Amino acid sequence: MAVADDSGPPTPGGEAAAAPPGIDVTRPHSARIYDYLLGGKDNFAADRETAGQVLRTWPTVRTAARENRAFLNRAVRYLAAEAGIRQFLDIGSGLPSASNVHEVAQGIAPESRVAYVDNDPIVLAHARALLASHPDGVCAYIDADLRKPEQILGHPAITRSLDLTQPIALMLVAVLHFIPDEDQPRQIVRDLVDALPSGSYLVASHVTAVHNQDGLAGAGRAYQDRGMRGALRTPDEFTGLAFAGLDLVEPGVVLISEWRPDATTPRPMAAEVNAYGGVARKD
Repeated sequence: MAVADDSGPPTPGGEAAAAPPGIDVTRPHSARIYDYLLGGKDNFAADRETAGQVLRTWPTVRTAARENRAFLNRAVRYLAAEAGIRQFLDIGSGLPSASNVHEVAQGIAPESRVAYVDNDPIVLAHARALLASHPDGVCAYIDADLRKPEQILGHPAITRSLDLTQPIALMLVAVLHFIPDEDQPRQIVRDLVDALPSGSYLVASHVTAVHNQDGLAGAGRAYQDRGMRGALRTPDEFTGLAFAGLDLVEPGVVLISEWRPDATTPRPMAAEVNAYGGVARKD
């Protein structure tokens, strides 16, 4: 079952046809840039141009995007298979790709319930068209902004899809670095986590410049020049922002490529990845 709001599925036939009415495709969006870096097709010239600027200063950003996706999948596998989590709230989910949260979770536990949240109308359109739940579970999507947690938690699609009295895995993967300090990201995380019951988990990852100062600074400028604000934080700053008061799951906050990696998979160097992540439990 899929639950969603507003606009219909994407229309084929070129960039103008593929965009929902009223969206300005001349303005890049982080979800579509990420889609492009992962090799997707749901992006526009402005997104590709911005991605090209990022690639010039951070040539391995595609590696980082792939490693981030792999981290998300390993975290979901852990939560579904080992922690027994059956509900997932993925905020900043981006465009549907291979091995989405509900596909991984429902591949382990078909009754898993997943709600996706993003704030790009194109993501909404594609989610409605492409995200199909296992019949025993739920797959929902809403168009909302991470900066307004009360609107997310109170949205009818969320309250229909998730039982907020039972443990939930909150996914904030590769999204907190798009929230500058003036938007109070620590309070946003606390508001979301405080609304979840004991036994819930937080999964988060965040870009850092500690392994490649110049490259990441240039990438940040490329986003900022196109109106996308954010902040580069150290691993310690990210840990304090996301996981304060929670019990980190081993191995703690580490490079995303080093979080419970598959034993047979070669791992990239830190300067290629430049992102840290972790999983933590709320008592």
